[in-house]
Amino acid sequence: MSILETINLIKQFKQYDTVVTAVNRVNLQVEPGEFIAIIGSSGSGKSTLLRIMAGLDRADSGSITILGEDLTKMKPDALNAFRGQHLGFVFQNHNLIPGLTALENILVPTIMCNKISIRYEEHMKKLIKALDIGDRLHHLPSELSGGQQQRVAIARALINRPQILFADEPTGNLDGATAGEVLDLLLSVKELIGQTLIVVTHDLTIADRADKVYQMHNGELYLYKDQSGYRKNSYEENLKRMSGQK
Repeated sequence: MSILETINLIKQFKQYDTVVTAVNRVNLQVEPGEFIAIIGSSGSGKSTLLRIMAGLDRADSGSITILGEDLTKMKPDALNAFRGQHLGFVFQNHNLIPGLTALENILVPTIMCNKISIRYEEHMKKLIKALDIGDRLHHLPSELSGGQQQRVAIARALINRPQILFADEPTGNLDGATAGEVLDLLLSVKELIGQTLIVVTHDLTIADRADKVYQMHNGELYLYKDQSGYRKNSYEENLKRMSGQK
């Protein structure tokens, strides 16, 4: 059974006198524990799709089912509670609270959504060790490097042990070496907790390590690579079919 399924998702925006379809009838199924990467050029709709699936934005039509619950039918309070219980999100720009220490930033979700089933102290120790931030816990975000801030942001997203972690360009603001380290840590923690991971990225080195890669173009989603490495239904192949090329 899929942990996440979207059916005919549509999201449109009005720009002046033009209606832009950012997400165009997207259908996607994600299995528990999968690592899914979504690639595409800027403006293709991939970040909008990610935010809709994570419950941060609303679709205009279609459905999103996560763990058997249709997010599109939830009222705002119920959606916020569901997101706090089951979903995590890592932003490109960290979004840490400037006046709080790294440790305090990590613990914010536990205050907003106290999951009785989690032994937070034990879980936090594992996260801190895996992400190698033990010596930075009492520093403010301004005292941390970009890579350290992203590690704290990942720990914050994982502290409630979400079943699905969404990440929007998690290494986009980092240099190559740091980006590689953060990706390794993200995947090692994923295995530690046993999560489903859905990442939007421009970085093909991230996509190469995913179980499945999807490509977005003009709001439409195509399967680009599966576990066998066989590419099918990609945007380029669709263009060839439409133009009659072989």
